[in-house]
Amino acid sequence: MTIVLSQLYAASTFALAFFNDEGATLDFTFMGMIRNLGGVALAVLVVLLIMSIWSIAIMVERFLTYNAAKNQSREFAPKVAQALKQAKIEDAIGISEKYKKSHLAMVVNAGLQEFRAHQLTSDIPGEEIDASKRALQRAEAIKVSEFKRGLSGLATIGSTAPFVGLFGTVFGIINAFQGMKSAETAGISAVAGGIAEALFATAFGLLVAVPAVWLFNYFTSKVDNFVVEMENSSAELIDYFLKQRAKK
Repeated sequence: MTIVLSQLYAASTFALAFFNDEGATLDFTFMGMIRNLGGVALAVLVVLLIMSIWSIAIMVERFLTYNAAKNQSREFAPKVAQALKQAKIEDAIGISEKYKKSHLAMVVNAGLQEFRAHQLTSDIPGEEIDASKRALQRAEAIKVSEFKRGLSGLATIGSTAPFVGLFGTVFGIINAFQGMKSAETAGISAVAGGIAEALFATAFGLLVAVPAVWLFNYFTSKVDNFVVEMENSSAELIDYFLKQRAKK
């Protein structure tokens, strides 16, 4: 029991010696830490801030793009289905051209345009079907590329932001040891600035990276869903073309 009490007394004495100096006057508020950051840490924060703004811009733009594609496709699908059911290909093409932001409209329009063109000019049996398949594949590839635009930037930010923050952390720790050496003491005032700088850089790096990774995964799943929808629409359109050719 005596040994335990002596150890507790020694620990409390060390803690009092560590914290009982001018470190109590240090400003650990957000703005206070910003003002006390070194040049390297400030440069790291500026880089992270730029990455954060870039990722937010991508997030907002992609969200608006995907939302518009989803909403317009919902409006487009029943209208074009009704036109095709009545064998009105010209009307279906006109409807698809009105929905510029719909991924389904773009794919369907490409297939219908190719089918109509080869119906009028080609004498080779089945040529219009093969040409329509190629047109649908090209349209799908173009639209997928458009949907994925910017996602590589989110992935890059999500994977590199923690390391940029770690770079600032390393310099913060170095500054902490340099302060300890200069003051020739282990008091909190000697290392507080460097440690605060290190932790601030780490926290900011994670703050930038985590939302970017979350949104990248979310947007990637949205693109995958769009791809499935386009493939299903293409398959249904090819079936429709086959039925139209069988009627002739």
